[in-house]
Amino acid sequence: MDDLATRDLIRYAGHGAFSPGIIERAEGASVFTEDGREVLDFTSGQMSAILGHSHPEIVSTVREQAAKLDHLYSGMLSRPVIDLARRLAETLPEPLEKAMFLSTGAESNEAALRMAKLVTGKHEIVSFARSWHGMTLAAANATYSAGRVGYGPAAPGNFALPVPDSSHPDIVDADGDLDWRRQLDLGFDLIDAQSVGSLAACIVEPILSSGGVIDLPLGYLAALRDKCRERGMLLILDEAQTGLCRTGSWYAFERDGVVPDILTLSKTLGAGLPLAAVLTSAEIEQQAHDRGFLFFTTHVNDPLPAAVGNTVLDVLTRDRLDLRARELGERLAGGLHELAGKHPVIGDVRGRGLLVGLELSAGPTGGDVDEFGAAVTRRCTELGLHMNIVQLPGMGGTFRIAPPLTATEAEIDRGLSILDDAITDVIRQH
Repeated sequence: MDDLATRDLIRYAGHGAFSPGIIERAEGASVFTEDGREVLDFTSGQMSAILGHSHPEIVSTVREQAAKLDHLYSGMLSRPVIDLARRLAETLPEPLEKAMFLSTGAESNEAALRMAKLVTGKHEIVSFARSWHGMTLAAANATYSAGRVGYGPAAPGNFALPVPDSSHPDIVDADGDLDWRRQLDLGFDLIDAQSVGSLAACIVEPILSSGGVIDLPLGYLAALRDKCRERGMLLILDEAQTGLCRTGSWYAFERDGVVPDILTLSKTLGAGLPLAAVLTSAEIEQQAHDRGFLFFTTHVNDPLPAAVGNTVLDVLTRDRLDLRARELGERLAGGLHELAGKHPVIGDVRGRGLLVGLELSAGPTGGDVDEFGAAVTRRCTELGLHMNIVQLPGMGGTFRIAPPLTATEAEIDRGLSILDDAITDVIRQH
C-alpha cells in the first residue's frame, strides 16, 4: 500500500500515512477491504456518514436524482434546493432562515467569513487556538491546530483565543478548576490590544473536534456572544461535525440557548456526500446582498447534493436520530468510563452524544504518549476497528470517536471490546 501511495498519489495528511489496505466497499457501520477484512468504522468516514455507509435511502436518492437533474448553471434553481433551504430553516431557531448550499466545510466557512467581512465592513477574525475550519484561504487563516508552518505569511488580522479546556486548565480558580470567565476576559484584552479596530467576526465550534473533543463550558458561548456584540462582531458557529443530531440534539448550540449570526454546516448534512450550507438571518442576507455579496462557485446550490440533504432530513426526523445519538452516546461513554477504570493510561472521557473523546494521559511505562496512542490506533485497525487519534503537542493523544447514528448496540459494544483488547495488547508489548 505504501508503495502504491508513493508511486501514484500526492500525500496530503502532513506526516500521517494512508490507512493500510484498499477499501472495496462500505455498508452500515463497516468498511470492507479488497482482501475481505471487515473494519468497524468509528469515525463515520471523515466524521460525516451519520447514517452509515451506503444507506439504502441515500443510494436510491442519488440514483433517481442523478438520472433526472444533477448539476445546473450556478444561477439556476431547482426544487431540491428550494425545499432543503425551507426545511433546514424549520429545524433552526429564528432568525436563521436564509441558506446557500456549497460542497465542503472549508467552503461554507469561507463564504461565512466573506459575508461577515462585507456586512461589518471590517476584516479581523477571531478563532480558537486549537481550531480547525478548513484549508482554503480565510478558513486556513482561522485554523490554528495544524497547517500553519511553511506556507508563508498568514493574512493580517487573525487572532487566536485560548481554548477553555476544563481537562487541562491554564487559568484556574481557588479550587483549581478552569476559570473560563477570567480566561475569556484576558483573551479579549489581548485581542483588543492587537486589533486595529476592525474586528469583524468570531468563528468557533461548539465542541472543538480536531482540537481534542473539547466541549465548551456551559455559559461560555453566551459570554462569547456578548463579547462579540460589545465589539460589533458577528458570531459564526461551525457545526460541521456537531450539527444534525450528532451530539444528541439537532444542533450543539441549542444546549446554550445561543443563536449565532451565521451558522455553517457540512459533513453531517450530506451524510458523507459533499454538501455544506451557510445559514443566516434575513437582515444579514439583505445587507450582504445590498453590498454585492459574491460567492459564485461551480457547485453552489446544485440539485443532486441538495436532494441527498432532503433525504438526510427525512431519515433524521423519522427515525428520531437525535434521541438515538443520545442513547447510544450514553452507552458508548459508559463503556469508555469502564475502560478508564481498567486502564490507568486513560486520563479522561468527554464529549456529547456520539462525539466522544477518550484521552490517553501517558504511555504504559510513563513513556511517550504519542507513540503509545499511535500503537493503539494501529492495533485497533489490525483487530478490525478504525479509530482516529488527535495528537497535539503537550496534550497526549485523544481518540475522537464518532460512530454512525445508525450503529447498533452490538456494534458499539464490539468497538469497545476491540479498543479494550488493543490497549491491553500494546501495554503487554511494552
